[in-house]
Amino acid sequence: MSFSVNRQRSLWWGISLVVILSGLMAMAISWVSLGSPLRLGLDFIGGTRLQFELACSTTNTCKQPIDIDVVRRILNQEGLGNSSLQVIDQYGIGIRTIPLGVEQRTRLSSALTQELGAFDPAQTQIETVGPTLGGQILRSGLLALLVAFIGITIYLTLRFQFDYAFFALVALFHDVLLTAGIFAILGLTLGVEIDSLFIVALLTIIGFSVNDTVVIYDRVRETLKLNPDLNIKEVVDQAVVQTLGRSINTTLTTLLPLVTIFIFGGDTLRFFALALIIGFVTGAYSSIFVASTLLAWWRDRQPTPTPSPVT
Repeated sequence: MSFSVNRQRSLWWGISLVVILSGLMAMAISWVSLGSPLRLGLDFIGGTRLQFELACSTTNTCKQPIDIDVVRRILNQEGLGNSSLQVIDQYGIGIRTIPLGVEQRTRLSSALTQELGAFDPAQTQIETVGPTLGGQILRSGLLALLVAFIGITIYLTLRFQFDYAFFALVALFHDVLLTAGIFAILGLTLGVEIDSLFIVALLTIIGFSVNDTVVIYDRVRETLKLNPDLNIKEVVDQAVVQTLGRSINTTLTTLLPLVTIFIFGGDTLRFFALALIIGFVTGAYSSIFVASTLLAWWRDRQPTPTPSPVT
């Protein structure tokens, strides 16, 4: 056989281990500096998000890009120096800050208009989430992930055997940890925050990943039924080779629209699409190189049952 996934399984496991450990280190640093393993967004911690865009079509205020230092100075004057600030397409600004009342928002908007120029009312977005609601969203999201893991474990145990289900679950944890770890790194380096869409992305990722794993495990089970004397490593290698084309094609066709959303989807969907891109690539990788090789490693270590003596 030209390709054997088990021949270099230490390499596949090593790659996963390095990436996951890097993510866990980033989570630890984030926990110390931010109080949470990931940089939580407005949906989870509560606060006010404001987005303004200069009215370029009706005024002459777009001769030069927004000066972020000017915006920061105004925020400091309003007692909002710890706010998160982002310039959007040169002529727009996004601000994430503590919960603001109507009077505070009006005063901030007026100060920004006086310094930067008139804003386009159609592009103005203001959203406020209370900390209680944010905590509830976070708890509900984590509960949804837990229920999904339990349901998948029960399903795979009933469909296959417990060791199949266990290693599929390991692959799912692998995908979630790797995706979360990369976002922890992005949170520390680029200030990327996670919102409720990130939980949706994780749920989608584990559904995609377990589907790929089930396809490989189905082929392993069918081959073992037809050839029970074959070595488990050979069976797994055959199953991977037979399903490799399907896995690659499915992943690529899924990634194409996600990459398009990442490029053109705007700030709201960009990091949701990025989480799915990372998770789908990781899910395909873990199904082929982690779940299958772990199953082969485990079954190969089990004692071969000795036939009963003929009496």
